[in-house]
Amino acid sequence: MATGLDDDARRLAELGYKQELERSWSGFSNFAISFSIISILSGCFTTFGQAWNNGGPVAITWGWPLIAGFILIIGFCMSELVSAYPTAGGIYWWAATMGRPVHGWFTGWLNLIGLIAVTASVDYGCATFLNVLLGMLHKGWDGGLGFVFVLFLVILALHALINIYGHHLVAILQNISVWWHVFGVAAIVLILVFGPDSHQSLKFVFTERINNSGFSGGTYWFYVLPLGFLLTQYTITGFDACAHVSEETQDAARTAAKGLWRSIAYSAVGGWILLLSFLFAATDVKGINAAQGFAPAIFTSALSPALAKIVIAISVIGQFYCGMSCVTSMSRMTYAFSRDGGVPGWRLWSKVDKNRTPVNAIIMGSIAALVLTLPALYKSPTGTPVAFYAVVSIAVIGLYLAFLIPIYLRVRMGDRFQPGPWTLGRKYKLFGWIAIIEIAVISIYFILPIAPAGVPGNKKWDWSAVNYAPIALGVVLALVGGWWALSARTWFTGPRRTIDTDEPEPASQA
Repeated sequence: MATGLDDDARRLAELGYKQELERSWSGFSNFAISFSIISILSGCFTTFGQAWNNGGPVAITWGWPLIAGFILIIGFCMSELVSAYPTAGGIYWWAATMGRPVHGWFTGWLNLIGLIAVTASVDYGCATFLNVLLGMLHKGWDGGLGFVFVLFLVILALHALINIYGHHLVAILQNISVWWHVFGVAAIVLILVFGPDSHQSLKFVFTERINNSGFSGGTYWFYVLPLGFLLTQYTITGFDACAHVSEETQDAARTAAKGLWRSIAYSAVGGWILLLSFLFAATDVKGINAAQGFAPAIFTSALSPALAKIVIAISVIGQFYCGMSCVTSMSRMTYAFSRDGGVPGWRLWSKVDKNRTPVNAIIMGSIAALVLTLPALYKSPTGTPVAFYAVVSIAVIGLYLAFLIPIYLRVRMGDRFQPGPWTLGRKYKLFGWIAIIEIAVISIYFILPIAPAGVPGNKKWDWSAVNYAPIALGVVLALVGGWWALSARTWFTGPRRTIDTDEPEPASQA
């Protein structure tokens, strides 16, 4: 094993960095963090309503495997990149190395914004479902938005503390999380198969269309249905975590690449099975519609109170594991980007403590996630959690645009790209362009209004119904772009070497 560790440290030195983080993660632990962040026990539960209201069963039954296939292609492209460049900076580092500093600058900020938004949305979703569980356990429970936000704060703080003080514990919990998701999903599917007195027909599950969006039925196929795909696009994201913890992973050039695409593939299969079990159990369509597609309405109407509580409890624990992994990934990206001077106060965020943990980066990222979620304190007149879906959209757009830049640069490099041990071979160009087009399309859809009251000029227009994802991203990108034009372009040079080596620099694109 010592030889493997030496090889990893040597490769990291070739990329310009000394080994500062503790390299104690196995290949399974590397896979586990992305699998935990994808977390079908989180995304399939918290954003089920988005697909139910915008398309119905058709958006789920057919939309999930279709979009999951595109995401797997994106994952293959990124696996090739992490194999070539196994660094904690991940996506940002790839862009800066294959392109110019400006590419790394914008990729780094998009990735950081996306990871902060993912952390915020996962922990807020966990708080929402924990509130539901408490209501099921205590009659008369009335936890409003304020209480949900308090639960969110507690969960976010716990995740920060676990990452700060449980540096060895985190990898162990990642491994446990994998098995919790596997056996938890299996248990939920079995409960939804044998628990209900009746089930929906195959025709309903595979052909039923629902439009609770408020938009006219004529927009179903080209506007409403694609909005429902947010369920899949949001659930299967965060897999870049395999790259962000690659400096802590043994034999990273191979294991991180495999962990990345496998986390997508396994989640895609498991998530589809889980969602099909939801739909077959969704016999009270009127009740589910009245609840705006909120997933617990399926369980409370189809199952006994005891079984419904078990399903929600399994999901809450899975979501807790997911949020913990999100903080880990977010902090490593913050540390790496700060190490190269990309974040204000970078000296503070790039420090590691005696346990080789980036404590300051953990704290800063968690506070940013808190600030981003503040609009969730305001109730939307539509009854749907518009603020939550806006944070989800920010996560999706930020992360996938960050993925797009290095994938495009890799396609542009062509044969000048020096692959690692895991490579796409000649398929890189086909897969690359498919990934680029898919990301461009979903990024446009997810900045559009998700409720009629959020459309400017609408008679019922209301600020609380506005999808503030384009506003938040636009403001940040304007600041980041302005900062680049006025200052950063004169001093930001991309990855900074922290070690001297006689090995040649990685190939770059001028």
